Amino acid sequence: MKIKNAADFGQIIRKRRRELGYTQEFVAEFTGVSVTYISQLERGKKTAEIEKAIMLANVLGLDLCIEKRG
Repeated sequence: MKIKNAADFGQIIRKRRRELGYTQEFVAEFTGVSVTYISQLERGKKTAEIEKAIMLANVLGLDLCIEKRG
């Protein structure tokens, strides 16, 4: 899926978390980030910290790739 904004990224994170059957609370406890942060990320908050966002994607089994448009 092409990610065009924070909302797109958040939707992917939420969808994958739900596919795995994880609650926000479980992911928060496992990763050490707050439930509030996960909730905000999933809702597309634009100020989400990129390092935490990438780490959460990786924990959920997602790889991030950046490709040059051509």
